[in-house]
Amino acid sequence: MAYRASHRFARISPRKVRPLANLIRGRRADEALALLRYQPQRGARMLEKVLRSAIANAEYQNERNLRQLVVVDARVDQGPMLKRIQPRARGMAYLIRRRMSHIHIAVDVPEQAKSR
Repeated sequence: MAYRASHRFARISPRKVRPLANLIRGRRADEALALLRYQPQRGARMLEKVLRSAIANAEYQNERNLRQLVVVDARVDQGPMLKRIQPRARGMAYLIRRRMSHIHIAVDVPEQAKSR
């Protein structure tokens, strides 16, 4: 059973967070936290919070093997856009798109660890 957490409507572009999600996918949860801690990007702080929440969900649901949790799913989806208009020369207007993202993380214990 995978333990999930998500941060919806995060005020950051998904394009900025996806490389970090790819970095932690498939790694052990404590290793992923250590990797995110030393990344300078703002999206790493958001991913770190969501990962901590997924681990806390596993702990709350009485998972015994917290040290063996693995990030099985790290996904960043496009959220809604706030659209703003910026005036330009000669009466024209440019559209500014403030993008949002939905960050989803799932952690689970691998099958070989469950059978022990």
